Amino acid sequence: QVQLVESGGGSVQSGGSLRLSCAASGYTRRFHCMGWFRQVPGKEREGVAIFDSDGTTSYADSVKGRFTISQDNAKNTLYLQMNSLKPDDTAMYYCAADHYPQRRGECPRLDEYRNWGQGTQVTVSS
Repeated sequence: QVQLVESGGGSVQSGGSLRLSCAASGYTRRFHCMGWFRQVPGKEREGVAIFDSDGTTSYADSVKGRFTISQDNAKNTLYLQMNSLKPDDTAMYYCAADHYPQRRGECPRLDEYRNWGQGTQVTVSS
Protein backbone atom coordinates (compact mmCIF):
# COMPACT_ATOMS: atom_id res chain seq x y z
CA GLN A 1 0.00 0.00 0.00
CA VAL A 2 1.64 3.20 -1.19
CA GLN A 3 1.60 6.02 1.33
CA LEU A 4 2.53 9.63 0.66
CA VAL A 5 2.62 11.87 3.71
CA GLU A 6 3.06 15.61 3.31
CA SER A 7 4.31 17.97 5.98
CA GLY A 8 5.74 21.45 6.32
CA GLY A 9 2.74 23.57 5.51
CA GLY A 10 1.77 26.54 7.61
CA SER A 11 1.01 30.23 7.67
CA VAL A 12 3.55 32.80 6.56
CA GLN A 13 3.60 36.41 5.50
CA SER A 14 4.10 37.47 1.91
CA GLY A 15 7.76 37.15 0.99
CA GLY A 16 8.36 34.33 3.43
CA SER A 17 9.51 30.78 2.82
CA LEU A 18 8.35 27.27 3.56
CA ARG A 19 9.71 23.82 2.75
CA LEU A 20 7.23 21.05 2.11
CA SER A 21 8.17 17.40 2.50
CA CYS A 22 6.53 14.28 1.12
CA ALA A 23 7.59 10.97 2.64
CA ALA A 24 6.87 7.97 0.44
CA SER A 25 6.55 4.37 1.57
CA GLY A 26 4.95 1.07 0.62
CA TYR A 27 6.13 0.93 -2.98
CA THR A 28 8.08 -1.87 -4.60
CA ARG A 29 9.51 0.06 -7.54
CA ARG A 30 10.82 3.63 -7.31
CA PHE A 31 8.39 5.95 -9.04
CA HIS A 32 9.38 7.56 -12.31
CA CYS A 33 7.63 10.78 -11.41
CA MET A 34 6.81 12.64 -8.23
CA GLY A 35 5.27 16.04 -8.07
CA TRP A 36 3.56 18.77 -6.14
CA PHE A 37 0.10 19.99 -6.96
CA ARG A 38 -2.15 22.54 -5.29
CA GLN A 39 -5.81 23.32 -5.05
CA VAL A 40 -7.89 26.21 -3.83
CA PRO A 41 -11.52 25.55 -2.86
CA GLY A 42 -13.76 26.01 -5.88
CA LYS A 43 -10.90 25.72 -8.36
CA GLU A 44 -9.31 22.84 -10.20
CA ARG A 45 -6.17 21.22 -8.91
CA GLU A 46 -3.09 22.48 -10.72
CA GLY A 47 0.44 21.27 -11.17
CA VAL A 48 3.19 23.12 -9.34
CA ALA A 49 6.38 21.14 -9.93
CA ILE A 50 7.40 17.71 -11.21
CA PHE A 51 10.52 15.68 -10.54
CA ASP A 52 11.29 13.06 -13.18
CA SER A 53 13.58 10.19 -12.31
CA ASP A 54 15.67 11.07 -15.36
CA GLY A 55 16.73 14.15 -13.43
CA THR A 56 14.58 16.71 -15.16
CA THR A 57 12.27 19.08 -13.35
CA SER A 58 9.42 21.23 -14.54
CA TYR A 59 7.53 24.09 -12.95
CA ALA A 60 4.35 26.02 -13.41
CA ASP A 61 5.10 29.47 -14.83
CA SER A 62 3.64 31.07 -11.71
CA VAL A 63 6.30 29.54 -9.45
CA LYS A 64 9.39 29.51 -11.68
CA GLY A 65 12.33 31.15 -10.00
CA ARG A 66 10.68 30.96 -6.57
CA PHE A 67 10.05 27.25 -5.94
CA THR A 68 12.53 24.39 -6.15
CA ILE A 69 11.62 20.71 -6.23
CA SER A 70 14.12 18.10 -5.08
CA GLN A 71 14.26 14.48 -4.04
CA ASP A 72 16.30 12.59 -1.47
CA ASN A 73 16.28 8.97 -2.60
CA ALA A 74 17.99 7.77 0.57
CA LYS A 75 15.13 9.18 2.62
CA ASN A 76 12.40 8.40 0.07
CA THR A 77 11.33 12.00 0.41
CA LEU A 78 10.30 14.70 -2.04
CA TYR A 79 10.73 18.37 -1.15
CA LEU A 80 9.38 21.67 -2.34
CA GLN A 81 11.33 24.74 -1.25
CA MET A 82 9.05 27.73 -1.60
CA ASN A 83 10.58 31.21 -1.43
CA SER A 84 9.15 34.68 -2.00
CA LEU A 85 5.70 33.38 -1.22
CA LYS A 86 2.71 35.37 -2.39
CA PRO A 87 -0.93 35.36 -1.24
CA ASP A 88 -1.79 33.67 -4.56
CA ASP A 89 0.25 30.67 -3.41
CA THR A 90 -2.31 30.00 -0.68
CA ALA A 91 -3.70 26.51 -1.30
CA MET A 92 -3.74 22.92 -0.15
CA TYR A 93 -0.57 21.33 -1.49
CA TYR A 94 -0.59 17.68 -2.49
CA CYS A 95 2.18 15.26 -3.31
CA ALA A 96 1.61 12.65 -6.02
CA ALA A 97 3.67 9.83 -7.47
CA ASP A 98 3.42 7.36 -10.32
CA HIS A 99 5.26 5.57 -13.08
CA TYR A 100 5.38 6.53 -16.74
CA PRO A 101 2.10 5.59 -18.39
CA GLN A 102 2.47 2.50 -20.56
CA ARG A 103 4.26 3.16 -23.86
CA ARG A 104 4.95 6.76 -22.88
CA GLY A 105 8.35 7.77 -21.58
CA GLU A 106 7.12 10.86 -19.85
CA CYS A 107 5.39 11.77 -16.63
CA PRO A 108 1.65 11.33 -16.32
CA ARG A 109 -0.86 14.11 -16.74
CA LEU A 110 -2.33 15.43 -13.50
CA ASP A 111 -5.45 13.28 -13.87
CA GLU A 112 -3.36 10.15 -14.46
CA TYR A 113 -1.55 10.14 -11.11
CA ARG A 114 -2.81 7.24 -9.00
CA ASN A 115 -1.03 7.87 -5.71
CA TRP A 116 -1.81 10.98 -3.70
CA GLY A 117 -1.11 12.28 -0.24
CA GLN A 118 -3.67 13.92 2.02
CA GLY A 119 -2.30 17.41 1.53
CA THR A 120 -0.77 20.15 3.65
CA GLN A 121 -2.20 23.66 3.87
CA VAL A 122 -0.15 26.68 2.92
CA THR A 123 -1.52 30.11 3.79
CA VAL A 124 0.27 33.30 2.76
CA SER A 125 -0.97 36.58 4.18
CA SER A 126 -0.30 39.99 2.69
